Amino acid sequence: MQAQFVIELGDKAQVPIITFSAKSPSLASLRSSYFFRATANDSAQVGTIAAVVKAFGWRQVVPIYVDNEYGEGVIPYLTDALQAVDARVPYRSVIPQLATDDYIAAELYKLMTMPTRVFVVHMLPELGNRIFAKAEEIGMMTEEYVWIVTDGITDLLTTVNSSVLDSMQGVLGVKTYIPKTKALNEFTVRWKKSSPSIPLVVYGLWAYDAVSSLAMAVEEIGKTANFDFKKSNFSGNSTNLDLLEVSLDGPRLAKALSRTKFRGISGDFRLVNGQLQTSNFEIINVNGSGERRLGFWTLENGLVRKLGGSRNGTTYSASNTSLAPIIWAGDSTSVPKGWQIPANGKTLMIGVPVKKGFEEFVNVSFPFSNDTVTGYSIDVFKAVLGKLPYSVSFEFVPFPDAQGNSTGNYNDLVYQVYSGKFGAAVGDITIRANRSLYVDFTLPYTESGVSMIVPIKDDNSKNAWVFLKPLTWDLWMTSGCFFIFIGFVVWVLEHRINVDFRGPPHYQVGTSFWYSFSTMVFAQRERVVSNLTRFVVIIWCFVVLILTQSYTASLTSLLTVQQLQPTVTDVNQLLKNREKVGYPEGSFVEGLLKQLGFEESQLKVYNSPEDLYILFEHGSINGGIAAAFDENPYMKLFLANYCDKFVMVEPTFKADGFAFAFPMGSPLVPDISRAILTVTEGNQMKDIEKVWFKKESSCPDPNNKLSTNSLSLQSFRGLFLIAGIASLSALIIYMAIFLYEQRDVLMSSDSDASLWKRVQTIFTTFNQKDLRSHTFKKSEADNRSIVDVSSPNTNCPPSPSSYSAHTDSSFMFREQGTPSGPETGQASPNVAQSVDEEIVSVVELTFPSPVTSTTPT
Repeated sequence: MQAQFVIELGDKAQVPIITFSAKSPSLASLRSSYFFRATANDSAQVGTIAAVVKAFGWRQVVPIYVDNEYGEGVIPYLTDALQAVDARVPYRSVIPQLATDDYIAAELYKLMTMPTRVFVVHMLPELGNRIFAKAEEIGMMTEEYVWIVTDGITDLLTTVNSSVLDSMQGVLGVKTYIPKTKALNEFTVRWKKSSPSIPLVVYGLWAYDAVSSLAMAVEEIGKTANFDFKKSNFSGNSTNLDLLEVSLDGPRLAKALSRTKFRGISGDFRLVNGQLQTSNFEIINVNGSGERRLGFWTLENGLVRKLGGSRNGTTYSASNTSLAPIIWAGDSTSVPKGWQIPANGKTLMIGVPVKKGFEEFVNVSFPFSNDTVTGYSIDVFKAVLGKLPYSVSFEFVPFPDAQGNSTGNYNDLVYQVYSGKFGAAVGDITIRANRSLYVDFTLPYTESGVSMIVPIKDDNSKNAWVFLKPLTWDLWMTSGCFFIFIGFVVWVLEHRINVDFRGPPHYQVGTSFWYSFSTMVFAQRERVVSNLTRFVVIIWCFVVLILTQSYTASLTSLLTVQQLQPTVTDVNQLLKNREKVGYPEGSFVEGLLKQLGFEESQLKVYNSPEDLYILFEHGSINGGIAAAFDENPYMKLFLANYCDKFVMVEPTFKADGFAFAFPMGSPLVPDISRAILTVTEGNQMKDIEKVWFKKESSCPDPNNKLSTNSLSLQSFRGLFLIAGIASLSALIIYMAIFLYEQRDVLMSSDSDASLWKRVQTIFTTFNQKDLRSHTFKKSEADNRSIVDVSSPNTNCPPSPSSYSAHTDSSFMFREQGTPSGPETGQASPNVAQSVDEEIVSVVELTFPSPVTSTTPT
């Protein structure tokens, strides 16, 4: 009030008023052009306090301030700054300036019963000294407490005696930063010489700079100024203030003061809108016999260890690592957590919902007591509290009406936490955006999401072409092509040396493919004589064995495993057919369904799994539902009891899971969240789930069901690759050997034989028997031995069995165009010999001796 009165006088007389001690932010609202404040505004330091609170993660702060204009002026600014860093002010402790020690003790005892342990003290040293002395006396200067003082105390800390400093050990403080300069050092020396008993504080420095700025302003206008006053015009009803004379040069002097800029002993002196500009503050720690500097706070860089460092001007720091190590109250070096459940504090009142269904999550029985509240969510909450490093006294409070029924939905329960009726809400409460506007949620203790469940039906109608389903079409095509390819390979390798693969073209084609396809049942009767063929067939039989066994297993599962199919697979199908759907009463799912496009007439409410089952039994046509929407935990619980009749289908709509709700800014939330992680990551959570969510023994685990998907080519690609490489290798080796044997034909120097003629000769030879093969040589030797032991004059006709060796329909002779010798024009001796051997062999096979049918004696 005194400052406001003096400012009003200055306005009336148009005389500049300069102050170096009035720091209250409320004075700035007067907006006087003649008021100049050569001191820091108290509101400038709230950014420093908020930065310290944020750096250490404290969520609640209680200001303790003197009950006058000085104390009250900064509190709105402090509250706003703390809210900006997510810190709440749950209580304000106002101390009268003339408070007795008993009053101070009573107020401090009241603070001890509250969980908050971070206090900001804003008052002058006279009252502050008494506060800290009493706090030490009642045990509030221990390691669990945090004390922060404003510059009202720290700027005058050098005037405090040692006994008061002893009671302030571990206190943090915000102090106006005065840079060390040569001018300041010289002034300090002069001051100590002239006034050794009076300590020099920052107010003295500001006063010196204020006088200096006034002198500069007077010098600026002094040549033309006479500093005279004139009487103001007043009427008979005027007050005494109206009788004041008005300065003729006051407005010019005020403008000159506004333009004054210089480097004073307190730092840069510059008045902007009548206010000294300050942007840097020191952060100190009371330790030992004085203060210890921890770091600085600047408007541009936040918390820094040193001014002018390499990081200055680059980033804004809000980390406590930017400060020097702190010795807290109680000589502790551990950072206080900022809150504590008081031993004599109130019991935490926890609201729990009263549910009609899904009581596995929360079940409230009456008559009510803490022991009658059970369920999965309750057990999780108790397990989480057991992981905290401290004990929390709590009491469950049901959220019912007089009959024990719920008085509202979950939004109403959350709002009761916001209004202060409950200290927390525990249950199957889903984290939702609209609820987070009123409370703080812990981390979720279970996953969630909204899913759709529908009835299932067994697709017992087996398709007539079901035998094709075990393999995909690309695997069928690949298998068929390989059977044909293997048949071709076997024919190439066998037809010149194996009579089973000779004969008319259609007979050779049929025999080759018959042999290839018969490997599916390993019923091939033709023998293969080539080692290359045997190599190919062994590889191919291995491929066929795996393919047929896989096909048999897949077909068996298709014909025997129950083919359960959902009746509805898409939400759009429900909307198109205007089917009725169900949702749990009081759930946010109702709003979600309306957003999807369901009308009110299509929505059905259920309260329990039994109600839901009845709705499904009736069906959409008979007043029931075709599908139900609910959160995953409820759906899984429902399916555990009815897994053979219903199934969960896509899509799943995102939800953030179940969590516990606390008042906004509650210091319990971070600790509870960390404890939830500890419980969910361990075996304790599994044990709780086993107790409340037992699966029926008749319900098979869906993850263990036999897969009925068709086998794809991807699964057999390696086998076909091996078979293909083996077959191609055999073909290449065979053709290389054959062409090497026919090199005389290919390299013939006969000018009459064209290239086409040579190719025809090669193909003709390729289609003939290879009489040099050991298979035919063996047969020829056996027949000659039979002729030698036969009677030369026998006239008996050949035995019918003798014709069994015939595979060709007629004798084969060389065509007349067989190349002649190069010089004589006669047939080549090799060719003639080959023809003779072939004729003799055929004759012997055609007319065997009757002796072959001798009876053993």
